[in-house]
Amino acid sequence: MHTRTVFTGGRVFDGVTTAQADVAIHGDRIVDVGIGLDGDEAVDCTGAFIVPGLFDCHVHIMASDFDVARSEQEPFSLPYYEAVRNLSLLLDQGITSARDAAGADAGVKRAIAKNLIEGPRLQTAIVMLSQTGGHGDLHLPSGGSRSMAMMMPHPGRPRSVRDGVDDVRRGVREILRAGADAIKVATTGGVMSTGDDPRHAHFRDDELAVIAEEVAAAGTYFFAHAQGTEGIKAALRHGARSIEHGYHLDDEAIDLLLRTGAWLVPTLSATQAIVDAADRGVPIPAESQALAREAVGAHRASFARAVDAGVKVAMGTDSPPYGHPSDSNLDELLLMTQASAMTPADAWRAATANSAALLRQDDLGALAPGKIADLVVVNGEVDDLRGLRGRIRSVILGGRRVR
Repeated sequence: MHTRTVFTGGRVFDGVTTAQADVAIHGDRIVDVGIGLDGDEAVDCTGAFIVPGLFDCHVHIMASDFDVARSEQEPFSLPYYEAVRNLSLLLDQGITSARDAAGADAGVKRAIAKNLIEGPRLQTAIVMLSQTGGHGDLHLPSGGSRSMAMMMPHPGRPRSVRDGVDDVRRGVREILRAGADAIKVATTGGVMSTGDDPRHAHFRDDELAVIAEEVAAAGTYFFAHAQGTEGIKAALRHGARSIEHGYHLDDEAIDLLLRTGAWLVPTLSATQAIVDAADRGVPIPAESQALAREAVGAHRASFARAVDAGVKVAMGTDSPPYGHPSDSNLDELLLMTQASAMTPADAWRAATANSAALLRQDDLGALAPGKIADLVVVNGEVDDLRGLRGRIRSVILGGRRVR
């Protein structure tokens, strides 16, 4: 028999402002929000505020740091055990829902659902579609290829590199068959993939059209790793639900985001994390370091223009911050406010209601009767976004206190 638990004495963030209120939960649902609520148990939230469970819409739980050379020397199965730790670290930060943007397969998601391991509610893309010579093609000048664990094909993870309409169509179908919730496609090169250029557009219109056709038939969507301008616009013209990164947005790209209603997941943490890791001595290729340092300014300027125009923003980080204790996914909230006109309330909304809408999670993202009881109790003031990782007091996942 479930007890009625009341979180009392704190302030509740309603998506716009905070106000003194209690939150009552029963089983896995929020049943009331208001003043003076009673229940079987009380949780004192004095000196704290309560927000809905947080989202990170762009994680890679099978990656633990940026040291690709190290990961190439590790046993194949090790990233799965590292993922157990990484999922736990997400919960530590109040992230109760996440979208893995390549790496985690159906078995990881199933293990969470069966309570074999603990972790956020997880949506998966399994692998990222890439053209030959694209962001997911780990070909080396020597003729060999990198064996980056989160991209390596195996029975639960179809091959990433696809070319031509028929191969791309088959790729989408194979990835969906493997259990993906959505399809991720690289419509540009990337910073961390040597040999390609983030500014170049990848996949042609007929290839992108078949991706859009297949996801529509399956009742799902595709989202795009897109850093350069032309690749961003190509993805949007073919119905991408979200643009990940968006380093180089021009007026037309911003207009397409607005007209299509697509989301921007800026991942400001990503370029900064690469620069920080390189400064700590992580052996990141010189080409990638240079691209990341060059991209930081353009990335923030593009994001600021998108915010000013009213583009919808959801929270995602892309970076695997698990390898260094000073890093936190929640730093993204502060970065968004520093780089644009977003307020702290806007940042919290990006990490809650907006992200829930992007991932089609209607039962999450708000503190309201009937919603799933995912909530986070955070010490301090809601407008203070500094040091959030160390200020998490409690994390409730589906009505269960997991932290």
